[in-house]
Amino acid sequence: MKAVVLRGKEEMQVEHVPSPPLQAGEVRVQIEAALTCGTDLKVFKRGYHAKMLIPPTRFGHEFSGAIAEVAPEVAGWRVGDRVAVANSAPCGQCFYCHQRQENLCDDLLFLNGAYARSIVVPARIVQKNLLRLKPETDFADAALVEPLACVVLGVEDAQLRAGQRVLVIGAGPIGLMFVALAKHLGCQVSVAGRGKKRLETAQRLGADLLPSIEGPAGLEAVLASGTRFDAVIEAVGKPETWAAAVRLVRKGGTVNFFGGCPAGTTLTLDTSLIHYANLTLRASFHHTPRTVRRALEFIEAGVVRADDFVDGECALSELPLLFRSMAAGNRAVKTLVRVRE
Repeated sequence: MKAVVLRGKEEMQVEHVPSPPLQAGEVRVQIEAALTCGTDLKVFKRGYHAKMLIPPTRFGHEFSGAIAEVAPEVAGWRVGDRVAVANSAPCGQCFYCHQRQENLCDDLLFLNGAYARSIVVPARIVQKNLLRLKPETDFADAALVEPLACVVLGVEDAQLRAGQRVLVIGAGPIGLMFVALAKHLGCQVSVAGRGKKRLETAQRLGADLLPSIEGPAGLEAVLASGTRFDAVIEAVGKPETWAAAVRLVRKGGTVNFFGGCPAGTTLTLDTSLIHYANLTLRASFHHTPRTVRRALEFIEAGVVRADDFVDGECALSELPLLFRSMAAGNRAVKTLVRVRE
């Protein structure tokens, strides 16, 4: 079958790959919806991801579909079941799993290969993070489960609640999901970001717009307004926006450094500000089986829908060109990949 294979830094190809036979505990899912992802773009630009994949390897991790084959040892699932699948599963045995911090599991098992007609789901993911969809749930909506599960964890870590003034820095897919969930919780949400289409989506989701703070002028303009926020979510992943987040939160407020900065970067913070303003600084990474299920609940309740995040489509054969354009600055929110051409 055809699948996208990542071969190195900014190098991916559509290739014919074998469909391996199922091993004990596995299922094969026919992919009905696959979505592009900001993490995949980072991996494409970097050429690898130390935790998730090492090239050459099949690529893509946001998807949903229907079970096409079930190994004999698998109970509770059958051919035709409509499913969403998270891109990892914890071991359940290590220190962090016993602390209910499965996102930090010492042996997270990752799954890639969504940019293809089908994918084999490993036994551990079948056991822990294969989710059944309601008959009416759209596959494109369900494909949002994995990134939304990460945002659910971020919202919980930041302890967002009704009536809070929340600033989301970054208007990419993750930032926009934070907007959707924060508005659902009853927060007053502002967004500082870039990209006309993305900012229009933020407004449609109910956010007020601030100047982009990815530059001194925008940050100083926001600071000069005197507005400070109960919670600030950094969803860009740059040291300068991490630093800006600390300056924009009120005394006693919370910052969530959600966006991962490039490896090896460092940050200098004003210790007096953090101490005397009694700030809470958090960082959120990945998801847990519980937040995966909570994400699907939000999707099936209509709180988060693909229509708000997917703003384009492309054929599988066009995906390498799309990623090159994204690396060059294309600010599409998410693209639905047609894996069956």
